[in-house]
Amino acid sequence: MRRKNKQKLKIGLLLLFTILPASIHIYAGNWVRPPDDIDIFGQMQTITANREETLLDVARRYGIGQDEMVLANPDINRWLPEDGAAVILPLRFIIPQAERTGLIINLPEMRLYYFPKPAKGQKPEIITHPVSIGRMDWNTPLGKTTIVRKQKDPTWIPPQSLKIEAIAEGKPPLSDIVPPGPDNPLGRYALYLGLPGYLIHSTNKPFGVGMRVTHGCMRLYPEDIEELFNLVPTGTPVQIVNQPVKLGWQENLLFIELHPPLEEDDTTPYDYEQKVHSTIAEFLEKTARNPDGKITRDTRINSEALESAIRARNGIPTLISENQEN
Repeated sequence: MRRKNKQKLKIGLLLLFTILPASIHIYAGNWVRPPDDIDIFGQMQTITANREETLLDVARRYGIGQDEMVLANPDINRWLPEDGAAVILPLRFIIPQAERTGLIINLPEMRLYYFPKPAKGQKPEIITHPVSIGRMDWNTPLGKTTIVRKQKDPTWIPPQSLKIEAIAEGKPPLSDIVPPGPDNPLGRYALYLGLPGYLIHSTNKPFGVGMRVTHGCMRLYPEDIEELFNLVPTGTPVQIVNQPVKLGWQENLLFIELHPPLEEDDTTPYDYEQKVHSTIAEFLEKTARNPDGKITRDTRINSEALESAIRARNGIPTLISENQEN
């Protein structure tokens, strides 16, 4: 019951802010792709808050999801930030452990990564944007799929399950077909997955991006999906993963990036801490040794830094290694 009430609060806040005017990104989300042996990219930033913007306004302006903005700034009021308060922009990321091709979507961090094929003579890029994902009772599925088709100004045909839900909640009945326009929840751009019924699409409620508010699809800010729509070809592979614990190297320095687990995983604090330690051990076994088993990175974990990262779980990459002199 507590989880349902929490979800209703989120949805209520979302509806409150759908009437606000659209913001314009000043951060594009495009970065030079690091070499294959480097797992971190981006740059943390700090700006000064003012009473004319909520944290949600700032989040959209910089291409950050709502929940990740709040996690990075737990002591700042999301609706009325104190004038002059330092607002952290969590714009540094560890690439999820997956094949670096096509699209990777990591559900716990509610973020998408795209690895476009570089044009001749250009440096490889990595593009990242926040996404909304399915609510606990409408999970976004895990696994591998592809983009099977693309549609500008799509028509939405509500499934029967959503029609039943609308009636049960006392809402107006859903039409059989919703044409393109401001009332269409798919927005202006849609990428259809090989998983029937699941899409990556725009939205007419942009202030919910970066939250668990969908019926399983993945929503992006309108300005982000427009860019992806023009870049991502049909047939692009898509990997949807569940990685609340991410680890990555920057040369011989080991960083960890921690996100709250998905609610349906029902992870206790003890379970989460155990998962962190087991993930570190597996990562080091995989990446700090050569195929013959010889250690190639002599790394010792800074226990204080790790414990601090576990307590925070704020989605910010944190250095946890103490490298030994040979």
